[in-house]
Amino acid sequence: MAAYFKNEEERDAFLAEPRLAILMSNRKSGTPIGVPVWFEWDGTVVQIFAGKGTSKLQRIQNDPRVSVLVTNSLGEQEVWVAFDGTATVHDDGTAELVARLGPKYWDLSKPELKATLDQWIQGAEHMVRISVEPDRIRAGA
Repeated sequence: MAAYFKNEEERDAFLAEPRLAILMSNRKSGTPIGVPVWFEWDGTVVQIFAGKGTSKLQRIQNDPRVSVLVTNSLGEQEVWVAFDGTATVHDDGTAELVARLGPKYWDLSKPELKATLDQWIQGAEHMVRISVEPDRIRAGA
C-alpha cells in the first residue's frame, strides 16, 4: 500500500465517502475521454451505471479497457485512487445499485431529487450496470 494510505482499510474509508469518480474510456480513434460518474467500491469491484445507448456505454462496448479515478474533495489533502482494468456490462442489478448510490450522493429529503432517483430505479431496464474488476490499483498525492 502506498504511503498515501496506511492500509487498505484507510483507502477503502476514503472511497466510501461520497466522491465523484472520473470514468476514463477510449474513443474509436484511441483518444481517451473522461466523464464524471457515481461509483461503488466493494473492496473487489468498482460499479457504476449508465443509460443504454449513451456514449460512455458505446465506448466501453467498443473497447472495455478503462480507468476509474477517484480524487480528494476540495479542502482535503490531495490524494487519489485509480482503478485500471476491463469493464463488464451487466443487464442485472442496476436498480439495486442506483438505490444504494442515491442516498450516498443526494439529499433525498429534497422531493425533486427523490423523484428523479425513483424514476431511475423504476426505469432501470433502460440502464446497465458496469463493473470494473481492477487489474491494478494505483494511489498518489
